[in-house]
Amino acid sequence: MRIISGKYAKRNLFTLKSNKTRPTSDKVKESLFNSLGQFFDGGAVLDLYAGSGALGIEAVSRGFDRAVLVDINFEAVEIIRKNVALTKEEDRFEIYKKPSSAALPFLAKNNAKFDLVFLDPPYAKQQIAKDMKKMDKLELLNPEAIVVAETDNETSLPDVEGFDLFKEHHLGKTIVRFYQKVEK
Repeated sequence: MRIISGKYAKRNLFTLKSNKTRPTSDKVKESLFNSLGQFFDGGAVLDLYAGSGALGIEAVSRGFDRAVLVDINFEAVEIIRKNVALTKEEDRFEIYKKPSSAALPFLAKNNAKFDLVFLDPPYAKQQIAKDMKKMDKLELLNPEAIVVAETDNETSLPDVEGFDLFKEHHLGKTIVRFYQKVEK
């Protein structure tokens, strides 16, 4: 797995040698970023189930100002730290070992606001909708923020109030859904 494009392009990333995470393949990552737009002009990213940190690092590589990378798994957090070190710009990243249920209130308490959020939890169906509702309630999202939810092709997601599903990509056994926060 590697950084595909931008400032950190072609750097190989460390991955967790475990079945506790499902790294986003380069093919899925490339399609995801092609759908979002190749490059960005600032903003903040949250990867709530970061695994290796690849999505958040890719987003910063392509022009986001900073990324918050969260994972509950100790080994994953260690891999994220190693991957962030490869950027030589560690100050553009915050890394937390927390479950999403603790991370979201913590981030809200610290007045965090995000323009892009990646959600790829192990128990997708229940957790994605729950996380999106909680982020909205805690006012963690800037107007028109985008939430990217990655699931397997067996998982259907309910509509989430306050968000519009505007794009869906089927890539083999993976489905990537793009939501945009709508103003109330």
